[in-house]
Amino acid sequence: MKRTDINEGLEAGKDIVGITHIAFKVGSNEKVDRLTKTLREEGYVIAGEPRTTGDGYYESVMLDSDGNKIELVANA
Repeated sequence: MKRTDINEGLEAGKDIVGITHIAFKVGSNEKVDRLTKTLREEGYVIAGEPRTTGDGYYESVMLDSDGNKIELVANA
């Protein structure tokens, strides 16, 4: 993942530096689906249902207890 607007944001005084999310490669699409289902059942907030992203990754996104985004990603 790469953002080209980081320097532009810094110059404009925006606070956009730091970790925006963390991703874990878990294997197959099916494993992303299973883990997402398990985390939902355990009460985690699913912020992004399993899907194929524009850059070709299969992922889902959930939030940790502090609201940080955590991605589960299949092998590309």
